[in-house]
Amino acid sequence: MKIKPVAGAVCAALAAASCWTFPAVAANAFPERAVTLVVPFAPGGSVDIAARLISDAWGRALGQSVIVENRAGASGNIGMAAVARAQPNGYTLAINTMSLAINPALFKDMPFDTKQDLRSVGTVGTSQHVLTVTNTLPVASVSELLAYVRARPANDLSFGSAGTGSTFHMAAELFKSVSKTQILHVPYKGGGPAMVDTISGQVQMSFPVLSAAKPQVDGKKLRALGVTGNTRSPLLPDVPTIAESGLPGYEFNTWFVVSAPAGTPQPVIDTLNAKLAEALQSPALKERMQKEGFDPLISSPAKTDDMVAAEMTRWADIVKDAGIQAN
Repeated sequence: MKIKPVAGAVCAALAAASCWTFPAVAANAFPERAVTLVVPFAPGGSVDIAARLISDAWGRALGQSVIVENRAGASGNIGMAAVARAQPNGYTLAINTMSLAINPALFKDMPFDTKQDLRSVGTVGTSQHVLTVTNTLPVASVSELLAYVRARPANDLSFGSAGTGSTFHMAAELFKSVSKTQILHVPYKGGGPAMVDTISGQVQMSFPVLSAAKPQVDGKKLRALGVTGNTRSPLLPDVPTIAESGLPGYEFNTWFVVSAPAGTPQPVIDTLNAKLAEALQSPALKERMQKEGFDPLISSPAKTDDMVAAEMTRWADIVKDAGIQAN
C-alpha cells in the first residue's frame, strides 16, 4: 500500500513532463509543412508584390515553402476573415496593409474583430506614395498646387483613387486634412484606372504608390510634386517630400504587416517573427524590395500589435472627420 504514493508521484511527474516537454518539441519542430500567406487583394497590387517579394527568402529561413494565395474582396475583409477563422497553428497567415487599421472605421459590419481575432507576427516594410498631377495643370510644386486649389470653388478639382478606403484614397484625405482644402474624391476599381484618368486629365491628381508612379513620371506622362514620406526616395531622388514642397506636417507611409489567427501559440509566433526578420536582413531581399519601392521594416509581434492599434485610432478620427463611407 505504501507503493501507491510513489506510483502517484511518478504519474504526476510523467504528467508534468507530458505537459511541458511535448509542446516544446512541437514548437521546436514548427514548421513541418508549407505555410500559406493569404493576400486579401487581387494579384499585382502592392500587398501582393510585398508578399511575393518575401515568400522565397522567408520560406528558406523557415525551411518550408511559403505559398502566396490571393483571396480578394470587400477591401481585404474577405481574405482577412478567412485567416481570422483559420486554425491557430501558424500555417495560415495574412499579409495586409493599412486597410487592416482603416476598415474597422469604414465598414459598419466587419466580419472579424481586428484586435480580438488576429495577432501580429511582425512587420514587412513600408512604402511611399507620390502626389502626381496631370501635365496640363499649371503647377510645379505643392505650394503652387495649394494656391491653385484655394483660388477655386470647393471640390472644383478632383483626385482619383484605387477605391474608397484604399491607401491612394487615404493619402489624399490626409493631404486634404492637413492643408484644410476640399478636393473631390473619384474612386476607381484599382490604381491603374485612376492613373490613366490622371494622365488624360479626367481627374487632376492622384496618389499612386511609388513603384507604380515611377514609370509614368520617368516617361513624362505625369508630373510628380512630392513623395508622401519624410525622406526623398532613391527611386525618384529629384522629387521632394510633400512637406518640403509646401505642406509642412504631412507624412504618409504605407506599412505592411503579417497577421496570424488569435490563439496561435507564442513559440510559433516567435519562430515566424525571427525567421521573417532573418529574411528581411538578407542583402539580396533588401535590394529587391528597394527596387520595388519598399523599405524593409523589422518589428516584434508586440510592437506591431501596438502600431496597428494606434493606427486604428488615428484613421478612425480621419474617416469620421472626412465623413468617408464604404461604397
